[in-house]
Amino acid sequence: MRLTLPSLLTTSLLLTACGSGDSAIDSVRDIPNRFGSTQNALDDFSSGSTGDSSNARGLKPNQARLTMELPGLLAPEGEATRRNLRIVIPDELRVYHTNSSQQKFEDVSYSTEKGADGHFILTFDDGIPVGPDVVIEARYGNHIMTALAADADRDIKVNPFSHYLVTEILWRYYSKTDYQTVLACVDNPTCINKYVWGTLADQVHDFEIDIPENASIDQATGTLATRADFARYVENMANYALLGQASSDRIRASAADYNSVFFALELGQTFRESRIAGAGQWGTRIAREEKLTSDNSAFLYPALTLTSFDAFGLNITSLATDIPYDRETLIHGFHDTPGSGVPEQAFYSRGAEHWERNSHSSAPGAATLTTAPPARLMAGRALYQSITNRNSDEINGWTRNPYYLNAFTSEPADEQSGPDRVLSNYFTAGKSIALADEGGKLKRQKTLEDHYLSAFELHLQRSKAFDSSAIENGEYNLAYFSAKLNSDAAPTFGAGFGSWTTGNAPALENWALSRDNSLQPTLTPGPAPGVWQLSNRRSNLSYGTDYIGRLNLFQSNEGPAYGQPDLGVGASTPDSSLLAFNLDTASFGTGIAIATRKTSNDLPQEARYRVQGLVTGLSGTANTLYQIDNGTLTISNGTATLMAGTPTANDGSVFAVQHRIMDNTVNTPENTLWNISFSFTASSGLIEDNDGGGPDINGIYSNNGDQLFLTIQQDSGTELRTGLLMATRLPED
Repeated sequence: MRLTLPSLLTTSLLLTACGSGDSAIDSVRDIPNRFGSTQNALDDFSSGSTGDSSNARGLKPNQARLTMELPGLLAPEGEATRRNLRIVIPDELRVYHTNSSQQKFEDVSYSTEKGADGHFILTFDDGIPVGPDVVIEARYGNHIMTALAADADRDIKVNPFSHYLVTEILWRYYSKTDYQTVLACVDNPTCINKYVWGTLADQVHDFEIDIPENASIDQATGTLATRADFARYVENMANYALLGQASSDRIRASAADYNSVFFALELGQTFRESRIAGAGQWGTRIAREEKLTSDNSAFLYPALTLTSFDAFGLNITSLATDIPYDRETLIHGFHDTPGSGVPEQAFYSRGAEHWERNSHSSAPGAATLTTAPPARLMAGRALYQSITNRNSDEINGWTRNPYYLNAFTSEPADEQSGPDRVLSNYFTAGKSIALADEGGKLKRQKTLEDHYLSAFELHLQRSKAFDSSAIENGEYNLAYFSAKLNSDAAPTFGAGFGSWTTGNAPALENWALSRDNSLQPTLTPGPAPGVWQLSNRRSNLSYGTDYIGRLNLFQSNEGPAYGQPDLGVGASTPDSSLLAFNLDTASFGTGIAIATRKTSNDLPQEARYRVQGLVTGLSGTANTLYQIDNGTLTISNGTATLMAGTPTANDGSVFAVQHRIMDNTVNTPENTLWNISFSFTASSGLIEDNDGGGPDINGIYSNNGDQLFLTIQQDSGTELRTGLLMATRLPED
């Protein structure tokens, strides 16, 4: 008998919510049950839920509700919903087993009925399918689309997103051998990766991608194929499902809590200002402590919680994040000068005080921790929607796309410990949507902003009674990236690397990428850092005041006990070998800094690394944000090759989001190719590019060479670039 997905997820959520009183998942208890009867996501935007409404209330465990959604031209009389789709009642349904050759085997035992609201309800005699081999086919007139029956929330949407998953992955991307591999997992009672399909079938509907209203079904799936981030997410999840049970492990501790250092750089498009509607917009997001009481007795700290438990004979790892953040933006518009009719470029800043504090939080869910060291934590992650300015004239709804997590984790110190770090970078997109309050429900109105962002999440394990004496006058190496947006002028992007004896001024090679008065890009020396000092940062927890590994970074003003120091706030691993900080300074702007303890060890002679990170590019006509999405860095005897964007899936992708300044347009993410080779020297924890050609790639590495943090500097050509990459070692093949 196959284990059904709903029972597993219910157990996961119940057990995950039993973490410590100060963990990231505390807030899950307060999230309302979003299961309602046939909610239209257009009419009921809510925080604490993902973008797709769920209609599973009143269903039996072996039942699912089905909704069909078509592009507007194909169903002009249908009920409007989000993403330019329209809800229709299908004329016919079929449920069948299938294979990679698209054959149909009608041996699924099920029945259908219409609910009181007209939606179809499917009852599966043997429980909800969990694998990709059971397909639902819906017909409306002459229009036919498909979906997987294995949907995690049992609210099955048959629309271009589900149809893409079936046709482009099961019937085109997968080989016959791949298909046999995933079905072998489905038939194995202990293979947890079968549940990837329920997650994937559900999360494709959380993507905020508008389908053209006049599209045919083929054109609609073609739109999704050209969205580099969506297509790559689906491919990543399909590859993830190929992992066998032998690859899966669990964290050694039953639960582990982490301090989170979070930084995201966004390049998007704003429609808030009518005079420059569609203008490009840079933005930064950095983690903040959220004060919950006026007397400083309770805080929400940016955090990750990992939990392991046994359910039905399966070892399950679940994770959840809760990260309050502040945002700054800088609009780069092109418009006529009032009164003159002469077009010109202009910048409009919106500081952190302009935006209500927001939340970047992921729904609790199962993940796979690989067995081969160094282990990786992998999962499809869905981010919660949030609402700001709830009592204002313009209520803002923030919705985010799912992303594929491929994070590095360290080897635990002992059997009672979890990994001391979980390091990731990823790309996600989303929207800000105007909401109207109609009878207590928030209905979607116009899109206010489109967001495309690269996010760093460095989660460093919490300590009890953390002792910072090991850091004082410690010898470290340092790499950073920052963005300065807080003026009505061209933005400045900075990066650098070097050595640092804590309590002293870092010895940095750093630079700043901006535009001169003619708005041509320039790369100049970065600001002098001055002295960087550290101190232990006190935290208020349910059991009292403690030092848990959070740190103050400051020059001269440490700030009050729960205030903001003049450089930023960060965290340390329990052994102080890795430090990370959210920079927030007048000279550098906002950003992220990473410090590794100086080492006498050399890098491995031969090694392969997973590469993730961001690069900004400025030309005379455009701004570009590049995301290295799970590329591959191969080093061999002092040479390195960075590959990303090749047809080989294991070489990852490069997403490019470009703002064309004079057009006031920003393209959706597109694929591009990076193939960079360089020679380097490595000693004392520093990596230095020594070939003199192409972009300069320099940085730092950890004691055992498992983690590299690399800066990029390109000072020639029509587009100048800078950025920060994180390369984490892959298990040996």
